[in-house]
Amino acid sequence: MTNHLAAETSPYLLQHAANPVDWYPWGEEALARAAAEHKPILLSIGYAACHWCHVMAHESFEDEETAALMNRWFINVKVDREERPDIDSIYMAAVTSMTGHGGWPMTVFLTPQGKPFFCGTYFPREPRYGMPSFSQLLSGIAEAWEKRQDEVQRSAEQVTRHLQDAVLPPVSGAQSSRTLQPELLEHAVRELEKLFDTEWGGFSAAPKFPQPMVLEFLLREHLRTGAAAPLRMVHLTLQGMAQGGVCDQLGGGFARYSTDREWLVPHFEKMLYDNAQLARIYLRAWQVSGDIFLRRVAEETLDYILREMRHSDGGFYSSQDADSEGVEGKFFVWSAAQVRAALGADADLFMRIHGVTDAGNWEGSNILRRVRSVADAAAAVGMSENQAAESLNRSRQTLFQLRSQRVWPGLDDKVLTAWNGLALSALAEAGRVLGRADYLAAATANAEFLRRELRRSDGRLQRSWKAGSGARYMAYLEDHACLAEGLLALYEASFESRWYDWAEDLAGLMLRHFKDPQGPGFYDTADDHEQLIHRPRDLQDNAMPSGNARAAMVLFRLGLYSGEANFLQAAAEAVAAQNESMRRYPTAFGEWLNVAAFMLGGPRELALAGALDTLAPMRAVVNEAWRPGLVVAAGMFGGANQVPLLRDRPLVKGQPSAYLCRNFTCQAPVTDPQALRQLLSAP
Repeated sequence: MTNHLAAETSPYLLQHAANPVDWYPWGEEALARAAAEHKPILLSIGYAACHWCHVMAHESFEDEETAALMNRWFINVKVDREERPDIDSIYMAAVTSMTGHGGWPMTVFLTPQGKPFFCGTYFPREPRYGMPSFSQLLSGIAEAWEKRQDEVQRSAEQVTRHLQDAVLPPVSGAQSSRTLQPELLEHAVRELEKLFDTEWGGFSAAPKFPQPMVLEFLLREHLRTGAAAPLRMVHLTLQGMAQGGVCDQLGGGFARYSTDREWLVPHFEKMLYDNAQLARIYLRAWQVSGDIFLRRVAEETLDYILREMRHSDGGFYSSQDADSEGVEGKFFVWSAAQVRAALGADADLFMRIHGVTDAGNWEGSNILRRVRSVADAAAAVGMSENQAAESLNRSRQTLFQLRSQRVWPGLDDKVLTAWNGLALSALAEAGRVLGRADYLAAATANAEFLRRELRRSDGRLQRSWKAGSGARYMAYLEDHACLAEGLLALYEASFESRWYDWAEDLAGLMLRHFKDPQGPGFYDTADDHEQLIHRPRDLQDNAMPSGNARAAMVLFRLGLYSGEANFLQAAAEAVAAQNESMRRYPTAFGEWLNVAAFMLGGPRELALAGALDTLAPMRAVVNEAWRPGLVVAAGMFGGANQVPLLRDRPLVKGQPSAYLCRNFTCQAPVTDPQALRQLLSAP
């Protein structure tokens, strides 16, 4: 038995295709049936790696009696939030406004016109946690619709108006109140210090999420001001995460978040967007701090992505599930007996380093974490540090191979443009900085895949691709912005102008189809997108950077490359409009703070003129440090398809030459790498 989801490509929707619930995907067929039968819509939103989505599915959506109630009273619609972030954003705003919190699975009851009148998240099969059972909820909603429909409709109209008002252009005061000042950045650092966990790192108690955008802002502030506190917060957080159970100590990569303050117990799903962003911030933190451990974590995270999340054609998958064999975390945890049996004489050292005990640290099993250094553990067992390191590497390989024989967690193998843009950025930057040809090759293959499979013949992007089914859904603002940023990273790693050109094309699409014509900033959906109850505009960062903030970053970078006033103006207006939000909510506006820090930090443009092979010594100087305020172009003056920054930048006396500019005014060119190093090191 299947329902209307059987023809879908989303792994999440296909998980529900055999439910006894008569699920529809979001679309005209479901909405038309709701209107024709005058039934409310039960909208359920989740994603493939969501543990509690699986729980609610097993408890309610696979239950014949519950499904019968759903089918009798409602038109039931399933949405993969990753494929349709517009629908997720609209109705998540309704959930949080009505309940004060949000999350997935999301459960929303709508009028046939799509207007929400009752919202929630997970509901249990039996009454518990102070919540009614899902069946009780269904009965109550159905009775309200039958007997008090006018009241329900009025409530739905009120909620919808509230949601529509929330996305109106921000009202600005005097223009001077929106002028960016360095004091904003300093204030944000002070606010983050107040929230910082000085023992374990991070900016909350529990649950504790990676916040790579906030960490990047703190790195920028350390470099801008020389203050130690921002770097200390970054370093402690990255160390805590990498040593905790939220990091896969055998295979690399990070789980979605930690349920506790100590980064020990994760929700075990692994998301592409988390790992792409974390690999990049670990790489940058290594460049700033010199801590080789951070570089190792960055490489292990990227190696994990390439090993387990990559389609053979070059795209990257979305996520790996938390559950295997129906049990959360089963794939990742170990008993002490299993470790001893697998490792023999190496077991004692491994158990000391990773905190493995007979009692376990989570539900009788052990989540691997690092509780001792190799040096301390070596001393405790009478080994040299080199012997201990060899033993540890041997043990990790043994357990990784043994774990690989277990039943693997489910894989969400759809390819999303925005998330691939994040992976493209990380791989391209790591390939450039580390001299890793394999990373650069993977980045190039990814960009070529996205251009081939997710760019239409008219240049417009699509959101999602699945092997055997191709691409679908018009792309969102975040798809354009994240991909464009990745293309600029790939350009700076390869200096192939085709990637710059595509990024500039995407910027034009953002301005043409997503820009708010009435004020600063952008909408999440294009001007020719499907009409919903309102046009969403999500300004806050979540696990992904805000599409608006990433668009501002891309436009500002492109403005530095090209001098295009419309790029620079759109970016400046968008950032200035978020001045007060950045001040009040720094953890939710980290990407905006990054753009503001870029603008206020004295951005510079570097043109390297010459054949690429002759520019290798100068490129090596550029790659010696993380230079967040610098954009770089390289190539021969007068070459075909030239990046604008290279125009009128000839060789000096036939020698490869470097032109360092600020606000489009350049210093005298230099031909010596040491002279370039001095220029880049100057304030």
